[in-house]
Amino acid sequence: MPSDADIFETLRQELRRGSLILAVLGQLRSEHYGYTLRRALGDAGVEIDEGALYPMLRRLEAQGLLTSEWREEERRNKRFYRLSDEGGAVLGRLVKEWASLNASVDAILKGNTR
Repeated sequence: MPSDADIFETLRQELRRGSLILAVLGQLRSEHYGYTLRRALGDAGVEIDEGALYPMLRRLEAQGLLTSEWREEERRNKRFYRLSDEGGAVLGRLVKEWASLNASVDAILKGNTR
């Protein structure tokens, strides 16, 4: 039987998964390459490891939500990511959904349900 710590960790990861996508899309309203994106997210209190970030970026780009381009900077090729027009539209809809869901969950947790 899993320990309380194991159960908590599994649930914490599930809770974070969708939130991380929203944070990444939001952060990519301005252009970043992987390292600066990770740092900006971390500075905002949203930690994400490389093993989760780079597959997410590839998946979001394959879905048409991001664009990317390789450029040389500081004598190194870096892949810069930015929200696509479609990604911006999807982000807007997700933000509305997030706000509604957050308000509902907050009310439930505070005991203010109907």
